Amino acid sequence: MQLREYFEKHNQGHVFKYWDELGEAEKSALEAQLKQIDLDELDELVNTLVKGGNKGGQAAADFSTLKPAPYIALPENKDADEQWKNAKLVGEEAIRKGRLACFTVAGGQGTRLGFDAPKGLYPVTPVNGKSLFQVFAEKILFADKKYGVKIPWLIMTSQINNAATVKFFEDNSYFGLDKDDVIFFSQGLMPAVDLDGKIIMEGKGRIVMTPDGHGGCLRGMCRSGALAKIRARGADCISYWQVDNPLVDLIDPYFLGFHILGKSDMSSKMIPKAYALEKVGHFCLDGDKVCVIEYSDLPAEYQELTDENGKLKFIAGSVAIHILSADFVESAGGDKGALKLPFHRANKKIPFIDANANLVKPDKPNGVKFEMFVFDALPMSKNPVIIEGARGDEFSPVKNAEGVDSPATCKADQKKQWARWLKAAGVEIPVDDKGVPLANIEVSPLFATNQDDFVKAWNALEPKPEIKDGLYIS
Repeated sequence: MQLREYFEKHNQGHVFKYWDELGEAEKSALEAQLKQIDLDELDELVNTLVKGGNKGGQAAADFSTLKPAPYIALPENKDADEQWKNAKLVGEEAIRKGRLACFTVAGGQGTRLGFDAPKGLYPVTPVNGKSLFQVFAEKILFADKKYGVKIPWLIMTSQINNAATVKFFEDNSYFGLDKDDVIFFSQGLMPAVDLDGKIIMEGKGRIVMTPDGHGGCLRGMCRSGALAKIRARGADCISYWQVDNPLVDLIDPYFLGFHILGKSDMSSKMIPKAYALEKVGHFCLDGDKVCVIEYSDLPAEYQELTDENGKLKFIAGSVAIHILSADFVESAGGDKGALKLPFHRANKKIPFIDANANLVKPDKPNGVKFEMFVFDALPMSKNPVIIEGARGDEFSPVKNAEGVDSPATCKADQKKQWARWLKAAGVEIPVDDKGVPLANIEVSPLFATNQDDFVKAWNALEPKPEIKDGLYIS
């Protein structure tokens, strides 16, 4: 059997230890797992990240020479600023020409929210309880209508949640989108290994496979054929965001325009940190390379550094909002690409079967998982562009069941945004001391997805609705 010889040659023949005891279905399932594994790649990871003691990723920065990455600051009025106004024109032209595709990383479950389903199904809006996926779908529908184009939407699921995600879209008729405009593909998997580099078995016919991280989206797009599908439609720019952030401005002509004007491989949106030790990555300059240093890696004294005006020096927070060029994705994620994202090592407690095939649940880390981070592509990219975004209009993730970045804070941030839009349209409504409307209201993305479009739509609305508890504007 060629597959068995292949694994024995790479000193991983133990995965066949119980082969003769397996039924035909179990053998087929194990074979399917094994065929996903590139053992040459795994050997390299074991030698460097497990036996070599390297944690992986980009080479560690010298913090003493680290500088804040430059970014294009957000003006008080974007349409009164020539640079931003020009970027918007370029971006809008590109959208109308079909150059933009959308991409959501949606492989996670809602476990931390106490929600036993894919995270994208979580109800997040304050009145109608729309799911994250519905919010994004309606934002795309609004842009389709506004720009007279069909924008394709890539959604990266996981093998755990793919079937449930696709069924959710089918059950909801794709929320009004054309089925052919929504392209699903599953995230790649990597085998977990023990501290000696041996693939971990969780059953006689099952090895432990774990997702390859959000950075795996680059090769996932290539290997699944998703990238080829959007390129065939003429899209060469990809708007990237993660599924937990319903405020994201996923079709932002300003951002797209700066990306195109900058001839950038990868552009990013930064949000100024709310406080020094906020748990976000930091956009930095390491020599002449733009990079993201995670809050867990950047010493607190650097996170708290201030300039001569008392402003945080490392203020540019990374919130996983990017635009990627299709050429760059192919170069960094394709099998023949010239670039390769590094893997990171994560030490984990991984259940395994012992010598007697009994399942053991360890009480301390006993194995290693391998994952890639999408921001590691930044130092590889040509002409990276970073622009500033407004936190209240673009970032309020749902990560925790309570407290910071929870459903409660996200709903409050959505309502605060709509209150600002109403005020811009000349409608003052009662709000609390944090700007949250006293009435529970909701604005559909089908009505407007930004303040300018809201003001136009509101002014054209006759009769205008009364602002009261439970108001849904659509």
